[in-house]
Formats: sequence, C-alpha cells, structure tokens
Amino acid sequence: MMRSPFSVPLVACTLLACAADNRTVPTDWPPYEAATSTTLTCMPNLDGNIDAAELQAAPGLPVRYLVTAANTEHDVDLAGKVDAEGRRVWDWSMEQPDDRVATIAASVLANKWYAPAFPSGQFVAPMDAAGAMEAVYRHDGEALWLLGIASHTSDAPEGKTLLVYETPIALFRFPLQPGASWTSKATTTQATLMGLPYAGSDTYEVSVDGAGRLELPAFTFTQALRVRTKVTVDPVVGKLTTRRQVSFLFECFGEVARATSRNDEEAADFTKATEVRRLGY
Repeated sequence: MMRSPFSVPLVACTLLACAADNRTVPTDWPPYEAATSTTLTCMPNLDGNIDAAELQAAPGLPVRYLVTAANTEHDVDLAGKVDAEGRRVWDWSMEQPDDRVATIAASVLANKWYAPAFPSGQFVAPMDAAGAMEAVYRHDGEALWLLGIASHTSDAPEGKTLLVYETPIALFRFPLQPGASWTSKATTTQATLMGLPYAGSDTYEVSVDGAGRLELPAFTFTQALRVRTKVTVDPVVGKLTTRRQVSFLFECFGEVARATSRNDEEAADFTKATEVRRLGY
C-alpha cells in the first residue's frame, strides 16, 4: 500500500506546535470507542425453506437488477442441469450486451395517490422495471398477499389504472418449500385499466418445484428455490390471456432472478423470455 509522504511530517509538526504553546503534551486522551454495529435483521439458515420472516419487504432500500432491454426476447434456461454431485444448477451468469441496470425499491403505501383504495395494504413495489405500474401488498405469517395494481401516478400518460381485488391473491404462501403449490383467484369490478372501465378475474397458479444452485453475474446462491407462476387474466370484455413467470428466491434476499414468458406460452420450461431480471451490481 502507498502512503502519502506528507502524512507523518504533518502530524509531527502539529504536535510540536502544541508542545511549544502548552509546554506539555496531553497524556490523558479518551479511549477509542468503536462505532455502533448494525445488527442484521435476517440471516439465511440454509434449511431449504423460506418462511415469513425470511421474505419481508424493506421499504426505501434500493436493489439493483440487471434487466434485459424492453421489447426484446432472450434465450433462457429454466430447466438447468444436474452436476456430478446430483445438484440442480442454473447458470445465468452470462452478461448480455443489452442488459440495463434497474434500481428497484419497495415503498410505503401511505403517501400514494391510491392509498385510500387499499385500507389493509402495507407497501408497494414496481411491477415493471420502468416503474409505470405498482403492485400493492400485505405481508403476514401466512402469505405475501397481492391486493391490487395501480399506475404510479393518477395522470399517467397511458391513462390511470386502479384495480382492487375483492379478495387478495396469495402470491407466496409460507413456508415456501419444494413441492408446495396453490391456486388463488380474485375478481375486480368498477376498476380502471389504462383509463378505461374494467372488470374481470385473475387466477394465479403457483408452485415451488425445484431447488438448487443459481449462478448470476455477481452472486451465486447455493439453495435457491424455483417458483413458477401462471397468471390467467379473464376480462368480462376481451380475450382471455395467460402469462408465465419463473422466479428464483433465496432466504432473506427474496426474488433474486426471474424470467417472464410471451403471452399464452404453453411450455412450463419456456426458452424465450420477454424479460430476464437478475440481482446485479
């Protein structure tokens, strides 16, 4: 390590000046006190499960993701491979030339324009990397509940969105563990979607069907859970649409990677993704 050649002389001159003025050098300096350490609120125990305490939002804490550019498609490997020790491995470590950095953070609901529509809501998080749409959540010991969706602003350029589920969707039921699966269905009426009246139902089919090592450009997670979500949107007026999303979750970190399919994708292990998101740096 290189040190400044001026550091020692400067200190020496300062002490000599003090001695010249005061004739004595103080010897009763107070002892050094270490800074107060910050206690981690969540520490992975690597038991292969994710319980309610290991998947909590931290409003205001920014998280950086590498996200593929909008309006593009990318190859994605959801099946992974089995290594020599019999462990499932997903290698998502390759950086893409059109990766973009998106900084995403949860925030409290209280100050949002749509807060009065969600009296039991606790926090919100962007649905898309651009942050145009936000999802409203509640967290308890049973599940992470999705209460509805709203546009970031009430005067969004594409039109205001305010969609409140009459019953909440169980997005993640605790504990998350391999083999778990559930289905949640919710309806919404008197809603607004991009400025237009809307009514319909959404069905979420969720399963935790894999565990293994996930390799990302900046991190490796040794016991990530693969969570599949198939969403069926059935509007009162319009065409039924489905979309698949595969997320990888890790204790205390939450969602560390995801891939989103094309609309009406039939394959569970789809190979073309409209968005790939990875915890980045």
